[in-house]
Amino acid sequence: MAVIPGSVSWLWIQVSNFWNGLTALSMCLLFLALSLLFDHVKRRKPPNRFPPGPTPLPFFGNVLLFLRKKPVVFFKSLQKKYGPVVSFQFGWINIIMLSGFKIVKEAHGPKAENFVDRSPFPLFSMLGRGKKCQGVLVATCSDGWREQRKFIVSSLKNFGVGKKSIEKRICEEARYLCSEFSSKEGSLFDPQTLVNRAVGNIFCLIALGDRFDYNDENFIKIMHLTEGLLTGVAKNLIQFIFLGSWFSYIPGPHHKVKQTFEAYRAFIIEIINEHKKTRDPTCPRDLTDAFLEEIEKAKGNPESSFNEPNLVVLLCEMLGVGVETTAATMRWGLLCMILHPDIQKKVQDEIDAVIGRTKSPTMEDQPNMPYTTAVIYEIQRWADIAPYTIPYVAQKDTEIGKFIIPKDTIVFTNLSSVLKDETVWEKPHEFYPENFLDANGQLVKREAFLPFSIGRHACPGEQLAKAELFIFFTSILQHFTLCSPKNSPRPTDERVYAITVNPVPFQMCAIPR
Repeated sequence: MAVIPGSVSWLWIQVSNFWNGLTALSMCLLFLALSLLFDHVKRRKPPNRFPPGPTPLPFFGNVLLFLRKKPVVFFKSLQKKYGPVVSFQFGWINIIMLSGFKIVKEAHGPKAENFVDRSPFPLFSMLGRGKKCQGVLVATCSDGWREQRKFIVSSLKNFGVGKKSIEKRICEEARYLCSEFSSKEGSLFDPQTLVNRAVGNIFCLIALGDRFDYNDENFIKIMHLTEGLLTGVAKNLIQFIFLGSWFSYIPGPHHKVKQTFEAYRAFIIEIINEHKKTRDPTCPRDLTDAFLEEIEKAKGNPESSFNEPNLVVLLCEMLGVGVETTAATMRWGLLCMILHPDIQKKVQDEIDAVIGRTKSPTMEDQPNMPYTTAVIYEIQRWADIAPYTIPYVAQKDTEIGKFIIPKDTIVFTNLSSVLKDETVWEKPHEFYPENFLDANGQLVKREAFLPFSIGRHACPGEQLAKAELFIFFTSILQHFTLCSPKNSPRPTDERVYAITVNPVPFQMCAIPR
């Protein structure tokens, strides 16, 4: 074999290394080219009259732009730049946001049936949901969802909502809450825990059959687990809504949420088992008894949504989101009265004139209290605790404004843009109860007032929430003046975005009147 001279050998090695390097570079470039081609095919060219939006990045879509800002800032910037119907992408998923009263009214008016179905959220299977146990809140528009929503509405009515019986219990709970406020003797305290437990007790009464003492060990446990679950879902909301079930196999904080849910489920199952032992099929005490009776009736029907896993999910939704939405509104109400003592004084004057200082407020008083009612409405509008609907799916190609929303596209409504629409409200960005009053001081119904969402998925507990807000709010102001201590910093009205929009935790004094 011929021996290659040293200089030639060195040259041969250099050429070989160059060729190998070139091959590796070529492979990388080929992989990149194929990946971009795959991304292009997956993304596809949008159809004619598709809503405008920011240019998506390969693979990521607009996720990185979303992560750079708070969601509310991101969505406001999209609306400002592209208009009331705007599109963006998470990965390869097209999402459309509807904003402004005019567009939202069009979509949820004559075309509402095109936007009824929910997008499936596969990752929620980590939180006990399955084909026959979807609950109500994030369920697809199936027979099971219709069955469960009908059950919730009828159960709320059967167990007193809209009747004197539940109103009486709300008044009793208001007295317990005011007693707790009174025990503070005018000193500084954070009202969050007390408000949460007062509202939570009304749902416990309906769902579990009785209220709890605020210091009851089981009550503290269920409230703590509920708050932990809501916090966990809020921190991982994008994953739970937009990522597939495959994400459940990847390590991450969403697994801690699952652990919290498992602890919550175990506790709820204990309550359900206790109900099984003590219930009378002929006389249901609460929603849990009523659901267990429906399970008995549904035996042998594999298509029924009445099963124990679904009862756990339903109780989770009621004691979680049901409590949190009303409690968050109440916390905003207390803060608004501290920040606007002149408005607080007007409410108290109306309470004194209509109800007095000794009689408990009832819903019969509300028609005679336009200013107080306007203030409560304004708290709901200005606090804007649920700024966006849970996403749904267009069931067929639908024209909205001058755009076409293709079938199967994910859509959600920007409720915040309706509650703060500058073409509708006189002072949309200020706390201004006169938004709901005419020149004579009488209450005005506003079509753009949508605090309980809109469409077929609107809150089924709206009537209960209205009663709680009016009775709790008026009872507190009947007996106390809310304020911050002298020479202390004024509480901020900045917002904390979680499952609901909350005020920054604050402390206050409740001075007996």
